[in-house]
Amino acid sequence: MALASSAWTEPTGFTGTGGREKDGVGSTKAESRGARLGRVARAVGEATRPRRYSAGALVAHGVTGRPWRPAWRHHELGSTYDAVIVGAGVHGLATAYHLARDHGVRKVAVLDKGYLGGGSSGRTSGIVWSNYLTPEGVRFYDRSLRLYGELSGELNFNVMFSPRGHLTLAHSDASLRAMRWRAEVSKLHGVDSEVVGPEEVRRLVPLADVSSRARYPIMGALYHPSGGTVRHDAVNWGYARAADALGVEIHQGTEVLAISTAGDRVTGVTTNRGEVSTPVVVSCTAGWASLVSDMVGLSMPIITRPLQAAVTEPVQVLLDAVVVSGTLDVQVSQTDRGELVLGASPDPFASYSMRGSLEFTEEVAGRVLQLMPSVAPMRLLRQWSGLCDITPDLSPIMGPTPVEGFLVDVGWGTNGFMAGPAAGQAMAELVATSRTPELMAAFDLARFAEGRLVEERDAAGVGH
Repeated sequence: MALASSAWTEPTGFTGTGGREKDGVGSTKAESRGARLGRVARAVGEATRPRRYSAGALVAHGVTGRPWRPAWRHHELGSTYDAVIVGAGVHGLATAYHLARDHGVRKVAVLDKGYLGGGSSGRTSGIVWSNYLTPEGVRFYDRSLRLYGELSGELNFNVMFSPRGHLTLAHSDASLRAMRWRAEVSKLHGVDSEVVGPEEVRRLVPLADVSSRARYPIMGALYHPSGGTVRHDAVNWGYARAADALGVEIHQGTEVLAISTAGDRVTGVTTNRGEVSTPVVVSCTAGWASLVSDMVGLSMPIITRPLQAAVTEPVQVLLDAVVVSGTLDVQVSQTDRGELVLGASPDPFASYSMRGSLEFTEEVAGRVLQLMPSVAPMRLLRQWSGLCDITPDLSPIMGPTPVEGFLVDVGWGTNGFMAGPAAGQAMAELVATSRTPELMAAFDLARFAEGRLVEERDAAGVGH
């Protein structure tokens, strides 16, 4: 399944003299193979690099009135690709980007039946953190958090990463013990995480009710200074722009209707725009993962449940840190525009519906007021819903499947957005080399049959 770099045309400016180039007076001079390959690589890089965004470019475009180049292009659907990625969210786009940048695999199509970032990646609250419970989870999410910190510079696109701190509240002695456990696991893997008392919670979150009169008294919290928020739209757009510049084709409004196989091997996909031949299909489809895997006769241990969120009207900055309460099943953060973002656990039923409900609004408002009574006068501005693909142990399913060429990056539940950069990097390596990176090895599909669960239930409840 390992893929070689796609064929490409030698850039203009080369002489075609079999490794010899003309000097300034028309003669030729020998050039080493390494020098020539380096020159070719630089020329290809210049040809595919997207136009940089900068203050100077902004002024130049403003003065001249010259329109900006589209961030990504529209393509006619081809008949053959080295790999097809289903799902144009952060996982699918990151996988395509790393395939092209790190492994030179550029004949890649990213297909989405809707629009780019219109699924779970566009419906998240944008919270990122890494102090999970299991060593496997801590290592993976910490890698992703570090990549988020570098992403704006790498993509030349401001993803608005804000490491403002992440607090997971403890409302009982048992919860406090679990927080200490998580803190120690995190420290063993180099992640900054510590348990703090009520007074420190009051300092970090002045809105929080830490009095003894609270129905759910705050006895402490797990504090993770590196956690924070990222702008989800910017992440999707940045990856799409960079992948497109490297030759990846992004096809919106392209629904996969069937996946073709010959024996136990993938041969292509059927879409609403025609047939495509490919040896590799990567499913990055979140809540639709079970329906896609059914196309190759593969049953996934996944339940799809709606996840709702809401925002209030914008106000002045009141809340710096992200606040999460597993007991109350609620999380609160504030955007750069001043809106409070309110989230809870997924709805307690399986469904593909993405409609908001009055029940959620009433419940999340009541839970937030238990923590922060002073926000009662604020009005809700809007609410929305997405889909979560939930596994029995609340850890993802990544890697090969019994159907050769059908790879999955699914089952992330409420935590998919924060894992996107590391997941894309790891899946790209798998596609290009046929080797499963150590970082994702524990999240294989076979673990459910073999009893090797990566149990994150105590850490991943409302972490979106």
